[in-house]
Amino acid sequence: MTTSNHVLTEARLWQTALWLAIFTILYNLMEGLISIYFGMNDEALTLFGFGIDSFIEVMSGLGILAMVLRIRSQPDTERTRFERTALQITGAAFYLLSAGLMATAIYNLIYGHKPVSTLAGMIISIISIGVMLGLVAGKRNVGHALHSAPILADANCTLVCVYMSLVLLASSLIYQFTGIGFIDSLGAAGLVYLSVKEGRESFERASGLEDCCDDE
Repeated sequence: MTTSNHVLTEARLWQTALWLAIFTILYNLMEGLISIYFGMNDEALTLFGFGIDSFIEVMSGLGILAMVLRIRSQPDTERTRFERTALQITGAAFYLLSAGLMATAIYNLIYGHKPVSTLAGMIISIISIGVMLGLVAGKRNVGHALHSAPILADANCTLVCVYMSLVLLASSLIYQFTGIGFIDSLGAAGLVYLSVKEGRESFERASGLEDCCDDE
């Protein structure tokens, strides 16, 4: 491959990375609005928490977008203050979400609160799993082609969104077909675990530890 072709291919890959980052932000914004609406309407804690998580992912996505723009134009530069701040805010927001979800889950268990329905959670989670798996594949392909550790780390962090969607799907399915009251709170507890993990990894990435989101 000639130098000019290599440069052109690399430019196209960075353009793809840019569009993946933009799509991630827009999708999470839409998913968050819909999930919070139905979570409140159906009194479904797991779906509501999933929606809040989507909005936190928007903040994380803005940091990733800034990172892609920076590396594309100046590959050897360090993280900007905005990128670090976005990751730190994301980490703090995940911790706050975890505390709120756990407190509400305990309250619901004590008072026996049940969702009106979890049908919306089933539909949203299935769509989310498909979309997020596509994003993971796209980010990994671009990351490997560009030999970019930050993009590969972002792909692995997007995989955590798949796990959250699976938690939402499992809790929604089980409740919808059994009506067992504590299932929604159990699903929220699953989101708490993943949110704490994402919060810790956001702070680690803000400190420059690119491999913190590697698969375990």
